Amino acid sequence: MAKTIDLNCDIGESYGAWRMGDDAALLDIVSSANIACGFHAGDPATIDATVAAAVTRGVAIGAHPSYPDLAGFGRRSMDISARDIESAVLYQIAALAGFATANGGALHHVKPHGALYNDAGKNAPLAAAIARAVRRFDARLILVGLPESALIEAGKAEGLTTAGEGFCDRAYEPDGSLRARTQRGAVFDDPKQAAAQAVMLAHSDRVRTICIHGDTSNAPEMAQTVRNALLDAGYSIAPPELL
Repeated sequence: MAKTIDLNCDIGESYGAWRMGDDAALLDIVSSANIACGFHAGDPATIDATVAAAVTRGVAIGAHPSYPDLAGFGRRSMDISARDIESAVLYQIAALAGFATANGGALHHVKPHGALYNDAGKNAPLAAAIARAVRRFDARLILVGLPESALIEAGKAEGLTTAGEGFCDRAYEPDGSLRARTQRGAVFDDPKQAAAQAVMLAHSDRVRTICIHGDTSNAPEMAQTVRNALLDAGYSIAPPELL
């Protein structure tokens, strides 16, 4: 039986007159989507339209909460108490879930965005606050994070289903963390390079889902190349199952 792997994308990141990415094209390729919740990107109309498009295509819907950092696109670390982070993440999950319900769908998973994701990978109290927010809203939701990170451990401690994530379009450091975007070579723009890394990541028992960043200029081409490579390697593509 073919091994199943999820192909996800970070989308819904347009805001007002500012357009980001080709969400419709990506939703025709991926199996799950992490949709911005308004704190780093995504206005209400964008969130509504993105969720509706995902429901129409049968793509699993995930909340993509972040630090309250609209100006910095959620890529700046912020000194916020664990209690306030828990409330902020809960707020964002609830908003995304509301749009999902209104469009005839349901929330499937939660994946923090940007600096919040990276910080929660190493900061146990921060990770615990995020995991508590997910559990408080719906303990059936899947929590996505870097394999063996503090975020994954916090999710398990709260009794959540977790999914280790690999990034096919990002470079890694030797310790398994993502290379900072300020460093040369941190982001891949070659679809073949991304596809090769995706297949390598899929072979790892620690990875259940592979990410494509929707703000990459050629994201749809990259996603299609990655999808084709995974299928050629014998994988079926589908979101992780809810318990």
